[in-house]
Amino acid sequence: MNWVLNAFIFLPLVAALLSLAVPKAARGKFAVFAGIANLAIGVYIWLSGIAFDKFSTVIDWLPGLGVKYAVSTDGVSLLLSLVTALMVPIGLYYLTSRDDGKLSAFYPLALAMETGILGIFAARDLILFYVFFEGTLIPSLFLLGRYGRAARVQALTTMALYTVFGGLLMLVSIIGTKLLSGSPTFLLEDLLRGVRQIPEWQQVWLFLGFLVAFAVKTPLFPMHAWLPEFHGQNHPSGVADLMGTLYKVGGYGLFRFALPLFPDVANNYQWIWMLLAAFTAIYGAWIAFAQTDFKRLLAYSGISHMGLVALGVFSLHPAGSSGAILLLAFQGIYSSALFLVVGMLERRFIVLEGGDESKEKALDRALEIGRVRGLAASAPAFAGVALLLWFASIGVPGLAGFIGEYSILLGAYQANPWIAAIAVTTVIASAAFALTAYQKTWYEEATHSVADLSRREWTVLVPIVALVVLFGVYSAPALELVKPVVAQLYGIVLEAKK
Repeated sequence: MNWVLNAFIFLPLVAALLSLAVPKAARGKFAVFAGIANLAIGVYIWLSGIAFDKFSTVIDWLPGLGVKYAVSTDGVSLLLSLVTALMVPIGLYYLTSRDDGKLSAFYPLALAMETGILGIFAARDLILFYVFFEGTLIPSLFLLGRYGRAARVQALTTMALYTVFGGLLMLVSIIGTKLLSGSPTFLLEDLLRGVRQIPEWQQVWLFLGFLVAFAVKTPLFPMHAWLPEFHGQNHPSGVADLMGTLYKVGGYGLFRFALPLFPDVANNYQWIWMLLAAFTAIYGAWIAFAQTDFKRLLAYSGISHMGLVALGVFSLHPAGSSGAILLLAFQGIYSSALFLVVGMLERRFIVLEGGDESKEKALDRALEIGRVRGLAASAPAFAGVALLLWFASIGVPGLAGFIGEYSILLGAYQANPWIAAIAVTTVIASAAFALTAYQKTWYEEATHSVADLSRREWTVLVPIVALVVLFGVYSAPALELVKPVVAQLYGIVLEAKK
Protein backbone atom coordinates (compact mmCIF):
# COMPACT_ATOMS: atom_id res chain seq x y z
CA MET A 1 0.00 0.00 0.00
CA ASN A 2 3.01 2.33 0.24
CA TRP A 3 2.48 3.51 -3.35
CA VAL A 4 -0.79 5.18 -2.31
CA LEU A 5 0.88 7.81 -0.11
CA ASN A 6 3.50 8.52 -2.77
CA ALA A 7 0.76 8.98 -5.33
CA PHE A 8 -1.02 11.33 -2.93
CA ILE A 9 2.13 13.43 -2.56
CA PHE A 10 3.32 13.53 -6.16
CA LEU A 11 0.15 13.40 -8.27
CA PRO A 12 -0.20 17.23 -8.17
CA LEU A 13 3.40 17.66 -9.37
CA VAL A 14 2.90 15.14 -12.16
CA ALA A 15 -0.32 16.91 -13.11
CA ALA A 16 1.51 20.26 -13.07
CA LEU A 17 4.05 18.93 -15.59
CA LEU A 18 1.37 17.32 -17.75
CA SER A 19 -0.67 20.51 -17.74
CA LEU A 20 2.10 22.24 -19.66
CA ALA A 21 1.08 20.10 -22.64
CA VAL A 22 -2.59 20.97 -22.22
CA PRO A 23 -3.99 23.90 -24.23
CA LYS A 24 -3.97 27.04 -22.11
CA ALA A 25 -7.73 27.42 -22.35
CA ALA A 26 -8.26 23.97 -20.78
CA ARG A 27 -5.46 24.14 -18.23
CA GLY A 28 -7.69 25.37 -15.42
CA LYS A 29 -10.20 22.53 -15.78
CA PHE A 30 -7.36 20.02 -15.96
CA ALA A 31 -5.85 21.37 -12.73
CA VAL A 32 -9.19 21.24 -10.93
CA PHE A 33 -9.72 17.64 -12.06
CA ALA A 34 -6.22 16.69 -10.85
CA GLY A 35 -6.89 18.35 -7.50
CA ILE A 36 -10.16 16.46 -7.06
CA ALA A 37 -8.47 13.17 -7.98
CA ASN A 38 -5.79 13.80 -5.39
CA LEU A 39 -8.41 14.62 -2.76
CA ALA A 40 -10.03 11.27 -3.54
CA ILE A 41 -6.74 9.50 -2.80
CA GLY A 42 -6.48 11.34 0.53
CA VAL A 43 -10.03 10.38 1.47
CA TYR A 44 -9.24 6.76 0.54
CA ILE A 45 -6.29 6.78 2.96
CA TRP A 46 -8.53 8.18 5.68
CA LEU A 47 -11.38 5.71 5.11
CA SER A 48 -9.28 2.65 4.31
CA GLY A 49 -9.43 1.27 7.84
CA ILE A 50 -5.76 0.31 7.52
CA ALA A 51 -3.21 1.48 10.09
CA PHE A 52 -1.71 4.66 8.69
CA ASP A 53 1.86 3.36 9.00
CA LYS A 54 1.02 0.79 6.31
CA PHE A 55 1.25 3.66 3.84
CA SER A 56 4.86 4.49 4.73
CA THR A 57 7.93 4.24 2.48
CA VAL A 58 11.56 4.16 3.60
CA ILE A 59 14.29 3.71 0.97
CA ASP A 60 17.90 4.85 0.70
CA TRP A 61 18.27 8.15 -1.10
CA LEU A 62 21.84 9.25 -0.35
CA PRO A 63 23.12 6.27 1.66
CA GLY A 64 26.63 7.63 2.01
CA LEU A 65 25.22 10.64 3.88
CA GLY A 66 22.57 8.78 5.84
CA VAL A 67 19.75 10.43 3.93
CA LYS A 68 16.63 8.38 3.17
CA TYR A 69 13.45 8.96 1.25
CA ALA A 70 11.13 8.35 4.20
CA VAL A 71 7.47 9.34 4.09
CA SER A 72 4.68 8.26 6.36
CA THR A 73 1.41 9.54 7.68
CA ASP A 74 -0.44 9.62 10.96
CA GLY A 75 -3.53 11.42 12.20
CA VAL A 76 -1.94 14.87 12.38
CA SER A 77 -0.26 14.63 8.99
CA LEU A 78 -3.40 13.24 7.38
CA LEU A 79 -5.70 15.91 8.80
CA LEU A 80 -3.50 18.75 7.55
CA SER A 81 -2.97 16.99 4.22
CA LEU A 82 -6.71 16.52 3.70
CA VAL A 83 -7.34 20.22 4.33
CA THR A 84 -4.67 21.06 1.74
CA ALA A 85 -6.04 18.57 -0.78
CA LEU A 86 -9.55 19.98 -0.29
CA MET A 87 -8.77 23.68 -0.52
CA VAL A 88 -6.49 23.56 -3.58
CA PRO A 89 -9.15 22.36 -6.09
CA ILE A 90 -11.70 24.71 -4.51
CA GLY A 91 -9.37 27.65 -4.99
CA LEU A 92 -8.43 26.64 -8.53
CA TYR A 93 -12.08 26.15 -9.45
CA TYR A 94 -12.80 29.71 -8.35
CA LEU A 95 -9.74 30.94 -10.24
CA THR A 96 -11.11 29.59 -13.52
CA SER A 97 -13.87 32.22 -13.27
CA ARG A 98 -11.20 34.94 -13.07
CA ASP A 99 -9.05 33.57 -15.88
CA ASP A 100 -8.51 36.28 -18.46
CA GLY A 101 -6.19 34.14 -20.53
CA LYS A 102 -3.11 35.28 -18.61
CA LEU A 103 -3.24 32.76 -15.75
CA SER A 104 -2.07 29.65 -17.61
CA ALA A 105 1.08 29.33 -15.48
CA PHE A 106 -0.82 29.82 -12.23
CA TYR A 107 -2.34 26.31 -12.27
CA PRO A 108 0.86 24.24 -12.58
CA LEU A 109 2.59 26.44 -10.00
CA ALA A 110 -0.24 25.92 -7.52
CA LEU A 111 -0.21 22.16 -8.11
CA ALA A 112 3.56 22.02 -7.64
CA MET A 113 3.14 23.95 -4.41
CA GLU A 114 0.54 21.42 -3.25
CA THR A 115 3.05 18.58 -3.67
CA GLY A 116 5.55 20.54 -1.58
CA ILE A 117 3.06 21.10 1.24
CA LEU A 118 1.94 17.46 1.26
CA GLY A 119 5.58 16.41 1.30
CA ILE A 120 6.22 18.59 4.35
CA PHE A 121 3.48 16.78 6.24
CA ALA A 122 4.67 13.31 5.15
CA ALA A 123 8.47 13.58 5.44
CA ARG A 124 10.11 11.61 8.26
CA ASP A 125 13.72 12.20 7.23
CA LEU A 126 14.85 15.69 8.21
CA ILE A 127 16.85 16.34 5.04
CA LEU A 128 13.84 15.28 2.97
CA PHE A 129 11.70 17.56 5.13
CA TYR A 130 14.12 20.42 4.47
CA VAL A 131 13.91 19.79 0.70
CA PHE A 132 10.11 19.98 0.76
CA PHE A 133 10.17 22.88 3.24
CA GLU A 134 12.39 25.04 1.06
CA GLY A 135 11.32 23.63 -2.30
CA THR A 136 7.73 24.75 -1.76
CA LEU A 137 9.06 28.30 -1.63
CA ILE A 138 9.97 28.21 -5.33
CA PRO A 139 6.45 28.01 -6.84
CA SER A 140 5.22 30.38 -4.14
CA LEU A 141 7.74 33.01 -5.20
CA PHE A 142 6.92 32.46 -8.89
CA LEU A 143 3.21 32.97 -8.17
CA LEU A 144 3.98 36.23 -6.43
CA GLY A 145 6.57 37.35 -8.97
CA ARG A 146 4.44 36.67 -12.04
CA TYR A 147 0.94 37.46 -10.81
CA GLY A 148 1.51 39.89 -7.98
CA ARG A 149 0.89 43.61 -7.86
CA ALA A 150 3.24 46.51 -8.61
CA ALA A 151 5.33 46.23 -5.42
CA ARG A 152 5.66 42.46 -5.69
CA VAL A 153 9.44 42.48 -6.15
CA GLN A 154 10.01 44.00 -2.73
CA ALA A 155 7.52 41.59 -1.14
CA LEU A 156 9.13 38.66 -2.96
CA THR A 157 12.63 39.67 -1.88
CA THR A 158 11.61 40.10 1.74
CA MET A 159 9.86 36.73 1.83
CA ALA A 160 12.80 34.97 0.18
CA LEU A 161 15.36 36.49 2.55
CA TYR A 162 13.41 35.58 5.67
CA THR A 163 12.66 32.05 4.48
CA VAL A 164 16.11 31.20 3.13
CA PHE A 165 17.82 32.61 6.23
CA GLY A 166 15.59 30.60 8.54
CA GLY A 167 15.92 27.49 6.38
CA LEU A 168 19.73 27.65 6.40
CA LEU A 169 19.76 27.89 10.20
CA MET A 170 17.49 24.86 10.38
CA LEU A 171 19.76 22.95 7.99
CA VAL A 172 22.73 23.67 10.24
CA SER A 173 20.72 22.43 13.23
CA ILE A 174 19.65 19.29 11.36
CA ILE A 175 23.24 18.41 10.46
CA GLY A 176 24.43 19.32 13.95
CA THR A 177 21.79 17.15 15.56
CA LYS A 178 22.86 14.12 13.52
CA LEU A 179 26.56 14.60 14.18
CA LEU A 180 26.23 15.29 17.91
CA SER A 181 23.71 12.52 18.53
CA GLY A 182 25.73 9.90 16.68
CA SER A 183 22.68 8.92 14.61
CA PRO A 184 23.46 6.81 11.53
CA THR A 185 20.75 8.57 9.50
CA PHE A 186 18.61 11.69 9.38
CA LEU A 187 15.47 9.67 10.16
CA LEU A 188 13.49 11.25 12.97
CA GLU A 189 13.24 7.95 14.84
CA ASP A 190 17.04 7.47 14.71
CA LEU A 191 17.72 11.02 15.87
CA LEU A 192 15.31 10.61 18.79
CA ARG A 193 17.35 7.68 20.12
CA GLY A 194 20.57 9.64 20.50
CA VAL A 195 19.63 13.29 20.91
CA ARG A 196 19.24 13.14 24.70
CA GLN A 197 22.98 12.51 25.12
CA ILE A 198 23.78 15.94 23.66
CA PRO A 199 24.71 18.50 26.38
CA GLU A 200 21.84 20.87 27.14
CA TRP A 201 23.68 24.02 26.11
CA GLN A 202 24.22 22.51 22.67
CA GLN A 203 20.59 21.42 22.53
CA VAL A 204 19.56 25.03 23.14
CA TRP A 205 21.46 26.25 20.09
CA LEU A 206 20.17 23.41 17.94
CA PHE A 207 16.60 24.13 19.07
CA LEU A 208 17.00 27.82 18.24
CA GLY A 209 17.98 26.93 14.68
CA PHE A 210 14.72 25.04 14.27
CA LEU A 211 12.78 27.75 16.09
CA VAL A 212 13.92 30.56 13.79
CA ALA A 213 12.98 28.60 10.65
CA PHE A 214 9.59 27.66 12.04
CA ALA A 215 9.02 31.16 13.42
CA VAL A 216 9.35 32.46 9.84
CA LYS A 217 6.86 29.93 8.46
CA THR A 218 4.38 30.23 11.34
CA PRO A 219 5.03 33.23 11.51
CA LEU A 220 5.92 34.43 15.02
CA PHE A 221 7.08 37.88 16.10
CA PRO A 222 9.60 39.24 15.13
CA MET A 223 9.95 37.00 12.04
CA HIS A 224 6.55 38.02 10.66
CA ALA A 225 7.31 41.17 8.67
CA TRP A 226 7.24 39.43 5.28
CA LEU A 227 3.66 38.15 5.59
CA PRO A 228 1.55 41.35 5.32
CA GLU A 229 3.43 42.43 2.20
CA PHE A 230 3.18 38.92 0.76
CA HIS A 231 -0.60 38.93 1.04
CA GLY A 232 -0.95 42.58 0.11
CA GLN A 233 0.92 42.13 -3.17
CA ASN A 234 -0.50 38.75 -4.20
CA HIS A 235 -2.94 38.20 -7.06
CA PRO A 236 -6.23 39.93 -6.16
CA SER A 237 -8.33 36.77 -6.62
CA GLY A 238 -7.24 35.49 -3.19
CA VAL A 239 -6.19 32.08 -4.54
CA ALA A 240 -2.46 32.72 -4.09
CA ASP A 241 -3.27 33.87 -0.55
CA LEU A 242 -5.12 30.59 -0.03
CA MET A 243 -1.98 28.70 -1.03
CA GLY A 244 0.07 30.90 1.31
CA THR A 245 -2.31 30.14 4.17
CA LEU A 246 -1.86 26.40 3.62
CA TYR A 247 1.92 26.99 3.58
CA LYS A 248 1.92 28.20 7.21
CA VAL A 249 3.63 25.03 8.37
CA GLY A 250 5.81 26.40 11.16
CA GLY A 251 3.43 25.26 13.90
CA TYR A 252 3.47 21.75 12.45
CA GLY A 253 7.28 21.79 12.35
CA LEU A 254 7.47 22.75 16.01
CA PHE A 255 5.06 19.96 16.92
CA ARG A 256 6.60 17.27 14.70
CA PHE A 257 10.34 17.94 15.02
CA ALA A 258 11.48 20.67 17.42
CA LEU A 259 9.66 19.54 20.58
CA PRO A 260 10.21 15.77 20.28
CA LEU A 261 13.91 16.29 19.55
CA PHE A 262 14.52 18.84 22.31
CA PRO A 263 11.96 18.29 25.09
CA ASP A 264 14.41 19.44 27.76
CA VAL A 265 14.83 22.82 26.09
CA ALA A 266 11.08 23.07 25.62
CA ASN A 267 10.47 22.27 29.30
CA ASN A 268 13.24 24.34 30.88
CA TYR A 269 12.51 27.51 28.92
CA GLN A 270 8.79 26.96 28.44
CA TRP A 271 7.67 30.33 29.81
CA ILE A 272 9.85 32.15 27.25
CA TRP A 273 8.38 30.25 24.29
CA MET A 274 4.82 30.64 25.62
CA LEU A 275 5.30 34.37 26.20
CA LEU A 276 6.63 34.81 22.66
CA ALA A 277 3.61 32.98 21.25
CA ALA A 278 1.10 34.90 23.39
CA PHE A 279 2.66 38.22 22.41
CA THR A 280 2.47 37.25 18.72
CA ALA A 281 -1.23 36.44 19.11
CA ILE A 282 -2.01 39.74 20.83
CA TYR A 283 0.23 41.80 18.55
CA GLY A 284 -1.33 40.36 15.40
CA ALA A 285 -4.88 40.97 16.61
CA TRP A 286 -4.34 44.56 17.73
CA ILE A 287 -2.33 45.55 14.65
CA ALA A 288 -5.08 44.05 12.51
CA PHE A 289 -7.51 46.46 14.15
CA ALA A 290 -5.58 49.40 12.66
CA GLN A 291 -5.53 48.08 9.07
CA THR A 292 -7.48 49.78 6.28
CA ASP A 293 -6.75 47.13 3.62
CA PHE A 294 -8.68 43.84 3.56
CA LYS A 295 -5.70 41.65 2.76
CA ARG A 296 -3.39 43.20 5.31
CA LEU A 297 -6.11 42.79 7.92
CA LEU A 298 -6.37 39.09 7.11
CA ALA A 299 -2.58 38.80 7.16
CA TYR A 300 -2.36 40.14 10.71
CA SER A 301 -5.36 38.02 11.67
CA GLY A 302 -3.38 35.01 10.45
CA ILE A 303 -0.38 36.06 12.53
CA SER A 304 -2.64 36.18 15.57
CA HIS A 305 -4.01 32.71 14.83
CA MET A 306 -0.51 31.31 14.43
CA GLY A 307 0.52 32.85 17.74
CA LEU A 308 -2.26 30.85 19.36
CA VAL A 309 -1.14 27.71 17.51
CA ALA A 310 2.38 28.14 18.87
CA LEU A 311 0.99 28.81 22.35
CA GLY A 312 -0.84 25.49 22.24
CA VAL A 313 2.26 23.63 21.06
CA PHE A 314 4.48 25.24 23.70
CA SER A 315 1.96 24.50 26.46
CA LEU A 316 3.27 20.91 26.36
CA HIS A 317 -0.20 19.82 27.42
CA PRO A 318 -2.44 17.37 25.50
CA ALA A 319 -5.35 19.80 25.34
CA GLY A 320 -3.15 22.66 24.12
CA SER A 321 -1.34 20.56 21.53
CA SER A 322 -4.58 19.05 20.22
CA GLY A 323 -6.10 22.52 19.98
CA ALA A 324 -3.05 23.81 18.13
CA ILE A 325 -3.33 21.16 15.41
CA LEU A 326 -7.10 21.63 15.10
CA LEU A 327 -6.74 25.41 14.82
CA LEU A 328 -3.93 25.01 12.28
CA ALA A 329 -6.13 22.70 10.20
CA PHE A 330 -9.44 24.55 10.48
CA GLN A 331 -8.00 28.02 9.90
CA GLY A 332 -6.71 26.59 6.64
CA ILE A 333 -10.37 26.29 5.69
CA TYR A 334 -12.04 29.46 6.94
CA SER A 335 -9.06 31.82 6.65
CA SER A 336 -8.49 30.64 3.08
CA ALA A 337 -12.20 31.17 2.41
CA LEU A 338 -12.00 34.72 3.75
CA PHE A 339 -9.26 35.49 1.24
CA LEU A 340 -11.54 34.16 -1.50
CA VAL A 341 -14.36 36.35 -0.14
CA VAL A 342 -12.05 39.36 -0.36
CA GLY A 343 -11.26 38.36 -3.94
CA MET A 344 -14.97 38.22 -4.72
CA LEU A 345 -15.48 41.64 -3.15
CA GLU A 346 -12.51 43.08 -5.01
CA ARG A 347 -13.98 41.96 -8.31
CA ARG A 348 -17.23 43.76 -7.55
CA PHE A 349 -15.51 46.88 -6.23
CA ILE A 350 -13.26 47.15 -9.29
CA VAL A 351 -16.41 47.41 -11.40
CA LEU A 352 -17.79 50.12 -9.11
CA GLU A 353 -14.52 52.04 -9.33
CA GLY A 354 -14.64 51.88 -13.12
CA GLY A 355 -11.12 50.45 -13.25
CA ASP A 356 -9.48 47.08 -13.76
CA GLU A 357 -7.09 44.86 -11.83
CA SER A 358 -4.10 46.10 -13.79
CA LYS A 359 -4.55 49.62 -12.44
CA GLU A 360 -2.97 49.89 -9.01
CA LYS A 361 -4.93 52.89 -7.77
CA ALA A 362 -8.25 51.25 -8.63
CA LEU A 363 -7.12 48.08 -6.88
CA ASP A 364 -6.02 50.01 -3.80
CA ARG A 365 -9.42 51.66 -3.60
CA ALA A 366 -11.16 48.33 -4.14
CA LEU A 367 -9.34 46.73 -1.20
CA GLU A 368 -9.91 49.65 1.16
CA ILE A 369 -12.11 48.72 4.12
CA GLY A 370 -15.20 50.88 4.41
CA ARG A 371 -14.93 52.62 1.04
CA VAL A 372 -18.00 50.67 -0.09
CA ARG A 373 -20.62 50.15 2.64
CA GLY A 374 -24.03 48.69 3.22
CA LEU A 375 -23.68 45.73 0.89
CA ALA A 376 -25.99 43.48 2.90
CA ALA A 377 -28.99 45.27 1.40
CA SER A 378 -28.13 44.20 -2.14
CA ALA A 379 -26.24 40.95 -1.39
CA PRO A 380 -27.82 39.40 1.73
CA ALA A 381 -26.64 35.84 1.07
CA PHE A 382 -23.07 37.03 0.53
CA ALA A 383 -23.30 39.02 3.77
CA GLY A 384 -24.50 35.95 5.69
CA VAL A 385 -21.72 33.71 4.42
CA ALA A 386 -19.08 36.35 5.15
CA LEU A 387 -20.41 36.80 8.69
CA LEU A 388 -20.30 33.07 9.37
CA LEU A 389 -16.69 32.86 8.18
CA TRP A 390 -15.71 35.83 10.34
CA PHE A 391 -17.45 34.21 13.31
CA ALA A 392 -15.44 31.04 12.71
CA SER A 393 -12.26 33.12 12.54
CA ILE A 394 -12.86 34.73 15.94
CA GLY A 395 -13.78 31.45 17.60
CA VAL A 396 -17.54 31.73 18.08
CA PRO A 397 -18.92 28.52 19.70
CA GLY A 398 -20.60 26.14 17.28
CA LEU A 399 -18.13 26.88 14.48
CA ALA A 400 -14.82 25.24 13.61
CA GLY A 401 -12.58 27.93 15.13
CA PHE A 402 -13.92 27.51 18.66
CA ILE A 403 -12.69 24.03 19.60
CA GLY A 404 -9.10 24.82 18.68
CA GLU A 405 -8.92 28.18 20.46
CA TYR A 406 -10.67 26.87 23.56
CA SER A 407 -8.39 23.83 23.83
CA ILE A 408 -5.29 25.99 23.34
CA LEU A 409 -6.27 28.38 26.11
CA LEU A 410 -7.20 25.46 28.38
CA GLY A 411 -3.83 23.80 27.83
CA ALA A 412 -1.99 27.10 28.25
CA TYR A 413 -3.80 27.71 31.55
CA GLN A 414 -2.63 24.34 32.85
CA ALA A 415 0.95 25.26 31.98
CA ASN A 416 1.03 28.95 32.98
CA PRO A 417 -2.18 30.72 34.10
CA TRP A 418 -0.66 34.20 33.84
CA ILE A 419 0.41 33.82 30.22
CA ALA A 420 -2.94 32.21 29.41
CA ALA A 421 -4.71 35.21 30.94
CA ILE A 422 -2.68 37.52 28.70
CA ALA A 423 -3.50 35.43 25.64
CA VAL A 424 -7.24 35.56 26.35
CA THR A 425 -7.23 39.24 25.41
CA THR A 426 -6.59 38.07 21.85
CA VAL A 427 -10.18 36.88 21.69
CA ILE A 428 -11.44 40.38 22.53
CA ALA A 429 -9.14 42.05 20.02
CA SER A 430 -10.06 39.57 17.28
CA ALA A 431 -13.76 40.24 17.76
CA ALA A 432 -13.08 43.97 17.67
CA PHE A 433 -11.23 44.08 14.35
CA ALA A 434 -13.35 41.42 12.63
CA LEU A 435 -16.75 42.85 13.50
CA THR A 436 -15.62 46.43 12.86
CA ALA A 437 -14.43 45.53 9.35
CA TYR A 438 -17.59 43.53 8.73
CA GLN A 439 -19.86 46.36 9.87
CA LYS A 440 -18.08 48.93 7.71
CA THR A 441 -18.48 46.76 4.63
CA TRP A 442 -21.85 45.10 4.97
CA TYR A 443 -23.89 47.47 7.13
CA GLU A 444 -24.18 51.21 7.80
CA GLU A 445 -25.79 53.36 5.12
CA ALA A 446 -25.53 51.73 1.71
CA THR A 447 -23.26 53.54 -0.73
CA HIS A 448 -23.48 51.06 -3.60
CA SER A 449 -25.32 47.97 -4.76
CA VAL A 450 -23.49 44.81 -5.79
CA ALA A 451 -24.49 41.44 -7.16
CA ASP A 452 -25.18 38.64 -4.72
CA LEU A 453 -23.31 35.33 -4.89
CA SER A 454 -23.12 33.77 -8.34
CA ARG A 455 -23.65 30.08 -8.97
CA ARG A 456 -19.90 29.44 -9.10
CA GLU A 457 -19.33 31.39 -5.89
CA TRP A 458 -22.04 29.34 -4.18
CA THR A 459 -20.30 26.18 -5.40
CA VAL A 460 -17.02 27.40 -3.91
CA LEU A 461 -18.38 28.56 -0.56
CA VAL A 462 -21.06 25.97 0.29
CA PRO A 463 -18.68 23.06 1.03
CA ILE A 464 -16.50 25.39 3.10
CA VAL A 465 -19.46 26.65 5.13
CA ALA A 466 -20.67 23.07 5.60
CA LEU A 467 -17.30 21.98 7.00
CA VAL A 468 -17.03 25.04 9.24
CA VAL A 469 -20.40 24.22 10.79
CA LEU A 470 -19.84 20.44 10.86
CA PHE A 471 -16.53 20.62 12.69
CA GLY A 472 -17.94 23.27 14.97
CA VAL A 473 -20.69 20.99 16.29
CA TYR A 474 -18.99 17.62 15.74
CA SER A 475 -15.19 17.69 15.97
CA ALA A 476 -14.83 14.00 16.92
CA PRO A 477 -13.50 12.79 13.53
CA ALA A 478 -10.67 15.34 13.62
CA LEU A 479 -9.98 14.78 17.32
CA GLU A 480 -9.73 11.02 16.84
CA LEU A 481 -7.06 11.59 14.21
CA VAL A 482 -5.05 13.96 16.38
CA LYS A 483 -5.26 12.41 19.88
CA PRO A 484 -2.93 9.39 19.41
CA VAL A 485 -0.15 11.54 17.95
CA VAL A 486 -0.51 14.15 20.69
CA ALA A 487 -0.38 11.41 23.33
CA GLN A 488 2.87 10.16 21.82
CA LEU A 489 4.42 13.64 21.96
CA TYR A 490 3.17 14.17 25.50
CA GLY A 491 4.83 10.88 26.50
CA ILE A 492 8.18 12.18 25.24
CA VAL A 493 7.72 15.41 27.18
CA LEU A 494 6.78 13.59 30.40
CA GLU A 495 9.78 11.30 30.08
CA ALA A 496 12.06 14.32 29.70
CA LYS A 497 10.67 15.81 32.93
CA LYS A 498 11.72 12.78 35.00
